[in-house]
Amino acid sequence: MALQISATNPEHPALLLELPWQLPLEKWPDRHLVPLPRGISRHVVRYARAGDEVVAVKELAERPALREYELLRSLDRIGIPAVDPLAVVTGRSGDDGPLEPVLITRHLGGSIPYRSMFETTMRPATMHRLMDALAVLLVRLHLAGFAWGDCSLSNTLFRRDAGAYAAYLVDAETGELHARLSDGQRDYDLDLARVNISGELLDLEASGALHPSVDPIAFGAEICRRYEGLWRELTRTSVYPAGKYHYIDRRIRRLNDLGFDVAEMQIANSSNGDTVTFVPKVVDAGHHQRQLLRLTGLDTEENQARRLLNDLESWMATQDDYGPGDARPEVLAHRWVREVFRPTVRAVPRELRGPMDAAELYHELLEHRWFLSERAQHDIGLDTAVEDYVTNILPRVRTGLPAPAEEAAPPP
Repeated sequence: MALQISATNPEHPALLLELPWQLPLEKWPDRHLVPLPRGISRHVVRYARAGDEVVAVKELAERPALREYELLRSLDRIGIPAVDPLAVVTGRSGDDGPLEPVLITRHLGGSIPYRSMFETTMRPATMHRLMDALAVLLVRLHLAGFAWGDCSLSNTLFRRDAGAYAAYLVDAETGELHARLSDGQRDYDLDLARVNISGELLDLEASGALHPSVDPIAFGAEICRRYEGLWRELTRTSVYPAGKYHYIDRRIRRLNDLGFDVAEMQIANSSNGDTVTFVPKVVDAGHHQRQLLRLTGLDTEENQARRLLNDLESWMATQDDYGPGDARPEVLAHRWVREVFRPTVRAVPRELRGPMDAAELYHELLEHRWFLSERAQHDIGLDTAVEDYVTNILPRVRTGLPAPAEEAAPPP
């Protein structure tokens, strides 16, 4: 059987042909590989370079490879945070006979597998942020009708998101996409997550990489509590006194603060007219992402978008043409990008910031400005914060030294 490359982009097959498909993945020469941290997988996985792309290559049987490829494409179409599928390569053969097909996905820039995050002992507060990110991901999958079938830390990648983390699905091999999930399907996924996470943390504990105050069993149960609380907030029916429509507005704002949009509402009056029943139809997370993208063209993570929007709104309030009848918000937003955001990011030398993306860097600079202003008891301004960050913070980060004490805690 001849080598076949099924790809989402017609440009990818030509780039992928340069890779040594005649060799088993575990024997690929170093010149093709990119030394990035890998998580635990039941399959052989390698990071390789294909043109300007860094790709993850996973060996598995043809049928599950094609199935996972299609599932990842479906998740991409409905906006679920998961790795991007690029291609499936079949018909491989080497000196010793046929070789397994491979699934190729785009490397998620700035992401880290959970084991790499535990190379130094992770504080419990950081672990709680990981659980929050994973709970949000699982809720988003279930709202979209996707039963994961193998939710775990190993099958997730994490990216920094304005002091928190954003979670991405990596392995969809066991997943199933339905119009809607039953409570039993959700409970099964949640129970698997609890067992898998507890097992992974017990493994870390045995290797000495877990903080001594962390109970692996309790943390496994924690994902269930966080999931249930978020699911309840997103799907519960509310009953309010008639005429108190600001209660409905408050509920919608609370959902927006969690990062979710309300696509439509079902509102029904009681037979005696005393109460109103409100059922929101919650859609995919990314409320602040979409708002920032619409205003500025910046495509960021959700928490980054929330932080940048706050800074944008504060800046807009200082402009003379801000207000009813003046410049439209989109015009002011693009002026903020041109006059504030881009010059601030460019003031940090690229060789010092490393792989940190522009939105995360801007968030870090806002954090540093807040800390310095608290210490000085007045606003020190963004330019001063950038200068101090470049001089005193980034060099320490690049050399692995801890940041100064005032950088250790987030602002209130």
